[in-house]
Amino acid sequence: MLELVHSDPTDETSDSVDAVQTLLLRVAAGDQAAFGELYDAVASRVLGSIQRLLIDRAQSEEVMQDVLLEVWQSAPTFDPNKGRAIGWIMTMAKRRAIDRIRSAQAARDRDLRIGIRDYRVEDDVADIAEISVERERVSRAMERLTDVQRQAIALAYDGGYTHTEVAELLAVPVGTVKTRLRDGMIRLRDELGVRT
Repeated sequence: MLELVHSDPTDETSDSVDAVQTLLLRVAAGDQAAFGELYDAVASRVLGSIQRLLIDRAQSEEVMQDVLLEVWQSAPTFDPNKGRAIGWIMTMAKRRAIDRIRSAQAARDRDLRIGIRDYRVEDDVADIAEISVERERVSRAMERLTDVQRQAIALAYDGGYTHTEVAELLAVPVGTVKTRLRDGMIRLRDELGVRT
């Protein structure tokens, strides 16, 4: 069983580098026993590299398993002329760890966006319900007014007419309109339980 003692790839003995490369080339040829030896040789180092990025041990172990599975599946694509086997494996480990970080961040961002959207929807629904309840209360209170008070209030507040325009529409003096509006508003306030 091969054991790698050093953690710095530039500090490795040529024997351990050559051993990892030899094992990886045997794995590329489909040698399952060589994969077991390669796993034992690099697993703790791959895990340490991943855990430095992810911190969480359980997630780091999951990512390590993914990396070593990728090593098994991708071993035939390894080209010893382009670099060392350990560098190739550690590049996979770093890429997978970064992918996990990005995925976790994207999930947090999505959850935040959904949470905000859901909050706004619930908030809008609550506002709509409250407005509906208030509108119903006002409608019931308006029914308790006299016809002339209700008519003056509807024209002035719902219709947006001035006191003079309401007076002209109802063919009554402006003073009468003001009295009807004042008395109607007092009665509405009492019906709605509004304190001034």
